[in-house]
Amino acid sequence: MKDLSDYRKSYEKSELIETAIPDNPFELFDLWFQEAEAIGGTEEVNAMTIATIGKDGFPKSRIVLLKQFTPEGFIFFTNYESEKGKAIAENPNVCLSFFWPYAERQVIIKGTAEKTADEISDAYFQSRPFGSQLGALASHQSEIIENREVLEVKVKNLEEEFIGKVIARPAYWGGYLVKPYEIEFWQGRPNRLHDRIRFQYRENTWIKDRLSS
Repeated sequence: MKDLSDYRKSYEKSELIETAIPDNPFELFDLWFQEAEAIGGTEEVNAMTIATIGKDGFPKSRIVLLKQFTPEGFIFFTNYESEKGKAIAENPNVCLSFFWPYAERQVIIKGTAEKTADEISDAYFQSRPFGSQLGALASHQSEIIENREVLEVKVKNLEEEFIGKVIARPAYWGGYLVKPYEIEFWQGRPNRLHDRIRFQYRENTWIKDRLSS
C-alpha cells in the first residue's frame, strides 16, 4: 500500500470574489483561459476532461481538446462513431472540466452536446495537418484491432492514395457544441477554504451563487 496522506499543498495564488467578477460566465472563462496561458506550466491549456454516460450505464471520462468557445458554448471535434460519440447520441448530457494547477484553478461545466453545423466541421478538418486527416480516415475509433500495425498500414496506404489531393471530411467525423446550463469556477485558497462560484442558466439569464468549499 502507498500512503498518500502526506501529500499537501497550500493554495494561495488568488481569490474569487463576487464583486470582482463579471455577471456572464463566458467572460470569466475567457479571462481565466488567457491567464492560464500567460502563467504557463500547462502544455495544453485547452485540454479538458469530458465525462459521458455510456450505454452500459457507467460514466467515463477522457481528455479532449477545446478548439473553440463562443457565447453559445464549447466546441471540440471527434469521431461520431467512437465510444464517446455513441454515448452522446444516447445521452447528450455531458460534463467538461478544466484544471490549471499553476493557476490553482478548476472549471466544471455541465451541458448538453449537439453536433456542430457541417461548415464548422469542414473548416476545422481542412485546417488539420495532413497526417491528422489521414488518421481520422484510418482509425475506426474505439473498435478492437489486432495490433498497431493495422493502423500504420492503413495510414501508409491512404498517404499514397491522397498525396497531393484534398481530403474531404468523412461524415462520421466532426464537432460537438456543448451548450452549458451550469458553470462552476473553483479557486484554490488556504486551509481548504476554497472559493467556488456557480453560474446557472435560468429563464434566459445567468444566476450566480457562492458554494461552500
